[in-house]
Amino acid sequence: MVIFIIFRFIENRGKLMEFRNAAFNLGKINDVDGSKVAVFNGDAIYTSIVTKLRAAGCVFAEEEARLLILAAGTTAELAGMVDRRIAGLPLEHVIGWAEFCGIRIEVDLGVFVPRRRTEFLVRQAAALAMPGAVVVDLCCGTGAVGSAVGDVLEEIELYAVDIDPAAVRCARRNVTSVNGQVYEGDLYEPLPANLRGRVDVLVANAPYVPTEGIGLLPHEARMHEARVALDGGSDGLDVQRRVAASATLWLAPGSHLLVETSERQAMQTVEIFARYGVMPRVVKCEELDATVVIGTRPAL
Repeated sequence: MVIFIIFRFIENRGKLMEFRNAAFNLGKINDVDGSKVAVFNGDAIYTSIVTKLRAAGCVFAEEEARLLILAAGTTAELAGMVDRRIAGLPLEHVIGWAEFCGIRIEVDLGVFVPRRRTEFLVRQAAALAMPGAVVVDLCCGTGAVGSAVGDVLEEIELYAVDIDPAAVRCARRNVTSVNGQVYEGDLYEPLPANLRGRVDVLVANAPYVPTEGIGLLPHEARMHEARVALDGGSDGLDVQRRVAASATLWLAPGSHLLVETSERQAMQTVEIFARYGVMPRVVKCEELDATVVIGTRPAL
């Protein structure tokens, strides 16, 4: 229980930074002289929305109110968006996007919302790849990780996969900026066969919450994100095992597999990687409370 309480606190802290950055950036985009941001504090509509959001238990009511106002086209649309947020729909689903690694990622209803801690996974993947690299993003969700890696490197050959049709539809829109391709199916199954032995970076933000821990997740995740994107099986590592088991068939010699995991599960992930022939190491980011295990296929 303590682990999940800490998880929620860090998740909320990350969301605060996302919301503040997004509200600030949107203000700059919509009104370069800053007047749109400045009017919020004394605006009656803004104040009313903040009051409603606070009453509904929204921790970051001020930041959310700004984003809702900036996203709405009309007052009627704004009222509907506020109602949906008060009813418990994640803010990203209400406004239709999330900020991730400094880029806007479209997020459809029911699709897993990219977390700020996963930006660390992107940094690690981008550091190991070169422009023109072949990158595979398994369990891609919105396609945020692959899109962000492509944004950093400017030119990659990106292939993304998810088993959830809604996520696939969403990811196809997001990866267009990096000319990526998205496939619907179970892990490696839908990938083109000619990628075997050619992948430079294989990244998988696979679900790693144990089944019995799903009930302890925040309400927004439990009720509004696909279960398949959250549930990692009895110990949270079932999907990671399947990813690691076939990784060496797809990785080029000397190339890398990266997965996000929790600090508590990291040593188990290390054992899984070693069992399937990828040399593991663990990297952590205290600021984001992020843990990534990196495995390298030995060079020939």
